[in-house]
Amino acid sequence: MNELVVHTSTHSYNIYIDEQIRYQISKFIANDYSSIFIISDDQVAPLYLDDIMTGIETERIFHTVIPSGEASKNIDQYYRLQTIAMEKKLDRRSLIIALGGGVVGDLAGFVAATFMRGIDYIQVPTTILAHDSSVGGKVAINHELGKNMIGNFYPPKAVIYDVNTLKTLPDHEIRSGYAELIKEAFIANAEFLQQLLPLTLATISNDQLKDHLFQGVKIKADIVEKDEKELNIRKFLNFGHTLAHALEAELGYGKITHGEAVAIGMLFALKISEHKYNKSLYYDQLLNWLQGNNYPLSLFHTGIDQLINAMKLDKKAQYQQIQMVLLSSIGKPVVVNLTDDELHSYLQSFKKELSAP
Repeated sequence: MNELVVHTSTHSYNIYIDEQIRYQISKFIANDYSSIFIISDDQVAPLYLDDIMTGIETERIFHTVIPSGEASKNIDQYYRLQTIAMEKKLDRRSLIIALGGGVVGDLAGFVAATFMRGIDYIQVPTTILAHDSSVGGKVAINHELGKNMIGNFYPPKAVIYDVNTLKTLPDHEIRSGYAELIKEAFIANAEFLQQLLPLTLATISNDQLKDHLFQGVKIKADIVEKDEKELNIRKFLNFGHTLAHALEAELGYGKITHGEAVAIGMLFALKISEHKYNKSLYYDQLLNWLQGNNYPLSLFHTGIDQLINAMKLDKKAQYQQIQMVLLSSIGKPVVVNLTDDELHSYLQSFKKELSAP
């Protein structure tokens, strides 16, 4: 079993990565909880909810299911889950288990962070993408004007990652998760990047997957420990996310996976980085890798002005000026302010490049 410890200002928590550990959840629950509330989605629950429940030794266990997809990270689902928690008489000694991908983790974590001013929760990720979102304590719901605009920093009590649950992932979810792994390699580990760029996603073994997840989680955990509330270096984890979040908001949540949007955003950030720092930063290599693994790279028909306006709603924007994470070198991210005119020029060129035959 791969195991990491993440230290936060409130408590430390363990991340466990192994096979078949979803059947042994009680082993990883440190406290004696009055009740347990499992939140999952309609894709994951039929596959793994029973497995989780058989491994929990308590009588007061409840569960509910949300529709899968980014569109469920909304105020209505949040309110519904709070209502269920009250109806089931959860108290401050209750535990919430988030069983699913990043959407379930973000939503269930925000419910936990705000129910009775905060109760414990555990992340049980079932997607590759959730290796990123389940670590670090960011929990949130979306607003129609911006992604993750309503949220908190609220670390889980544990992250229990059973890689066997990843065998049922569709191709677009594998692409989504590996985009975040590539992101972590770009900002922190050139050697890891060299391992990932030759890969064909369809041929990855379980052992490779466990190793890649461990390396990605370690990068994320190291950064989060140094900057829990995103005041400094944690911003680097947003490499590729400024354009990605704008694309998601403009296209409508769920039209493209988060990681697929991040892939486009990283490519855009690399294009700007290569221009600003006058050096090769693997733009061509990443483009070839994304094309070879069937990432949807079209910017669709989203207008450039609309994208810029959406980027201004990004949480990193300050005084209506857009901040982007760029790379001065592989493994050396920087945060740069960009004007509207600069962005317009870069986006116009980038859009033309991606739409070229």
